[in-house]
Amino acid sequence: MSPPYRSYEYAPHHHPHDDGRGMPRRPPPPARNAPPPPQRSQSRGYALVHGGKQVRIGPVVFWIITGSIILMGAWSAATATYFAFRDDVLTRLIARQAEMQYAYEDRIAELRSRIDRTTSRQLLDQEEYDQKLARILQRQSALESRTNALMALPDNAATGSIRPSRTTRGTPKPSPINDIAPPSTVPAEREASLGSRWSMFGSAHARNGRNRVPEAMVKKLEASLDKIEHRQIASLNAAEGRYDGRIKRVRGLISDLGLNLAKLEAATPRGHVGGPYIPVRAPSANASDFDKQLYRVAQSRAQADKLNYTLAMVPYRKPVVGAIELSSGFGVRNDPFMGRPAMHSGLDFRGSTGDPVRATANGKVINASWSGGYGRMVEIDHGNGLSTRYGHLSAIKVKVGETVRIGDVVGEVGSTGRSTGPHLHYETRIDGEAVDPQRFLRAGARFGQG
Repeated sequence: MSPPYRSYEYAPHHHPHDDGRGMPRRPPPPARNAPPPPQRSQSRGYALVHGGKQVRIGPVVFWIITGSIILMGAWSAATATYFAFRDDVLTRLIARQAEMQYAYEDRIAELRSRIDRTTSRQLLDQEEYDQKLARILQRQSALESRTNALMALPDNAATGSIRPSRTTRGTPKPSPINDIAPPSTVPAEREASLGSRWSMFGSAHARNGRNRVPEAMVKKLEASLDKIEHRQIASLNAAEGRYDGRIKRVRGLISDLGLNLAKLEAATPRGHVGGPYIPVRAPSANASDFDKQLYRVAQSRAQADKLNYTLAMVPYRKPVVGAIELSSGFGVRNDPFMGRPAMHSGLDFRGSTGDPVRATANGKVINASWSGGYGRMVEIDHGNGLSTRYGHLSAIKVKVGETVRIGDVVGEVGSTGRSTGPHLHYETRIDGEAVDPQRFLRAGARFGQG
């Protein structure tokens, strides 16, 4: 059997004469219509072939061209997008601007409304302050009127106190039983200065025009006016109590002395007074409590003045200055000359020769001469049957018919007539009958203590 057929690939054999060199291969024939093979260039780059033509460019220029193409594409896409959505964007922008404008207009309207409210509140506050200031000025005027009324209340009538007039020796101060002058009714601060104090405020308000006054200042002014009004009311209450008390005391004194007040008032001289008759108008029903009380005080004051004039005719004061030193009382005693019981019709006040003797009440001198056992004696008629005698004087300082007032010096202490030493014999008589002067002096002491 024959061996299998083996296929052998042709391998070139080196010919001994080829010196080991291979057989050159013949290049294949070029294809029809085939482009020529590219030629290798010594430099790196890009070749663009079109229609059989070849353009070689460098990498930098290539990338510049590529970037430009990309940027132009992006710009074209953006421009197309903008034009596609332009209406929506503009609509949204316009709506946003309109919304912001409306918000600003609402804010401005709110601020204007707030300003208007603030201005209205300020105007209302200013009007309220003006009303308060008007009330304060009105109260000021009323308080000034009340002050003027209170200033007219101090008692300037006769107080019944002995005053040292026509003193011949020295200037001794008398010490009468009721030497109590009514204290001033107006307070020490004198509310009359109210106008000068508050007029400054009024002028300041006029200068400031419509400037607002702080609420604290208004409250301070009202508090000051309240204090002044309280002081005025307190002064008026004190005056009313004082006049009512004086009236009661005078009536009590007259009652203690057993005198008739109506007869005393009828016998009281009118003095040198006069003027047109102007009736007093009572306050109306809707008048303030202050005006009603002021009317009552004025009535009480007029009555107290009348009683003071009447009381000035009652001899209840001491006829000498200083402490009382009695050497003999009223009533039965042993006569210093006869040594037998006898009636002593007065009081003997121990003193020194030349000491002043004073009238114990207003009256008229009806005797001023030597009078038997009285020695030098002065007798004063006080009206309504009341009279006083001053005996054993060393000197007489008045004349018959002369009018004397409380405290006037009528003579000097001596020892004339039936006397054992310098002293004053003092008598008090009612309808010509001697009564105990101690009765008047004790009543005067109670009256003075009030």
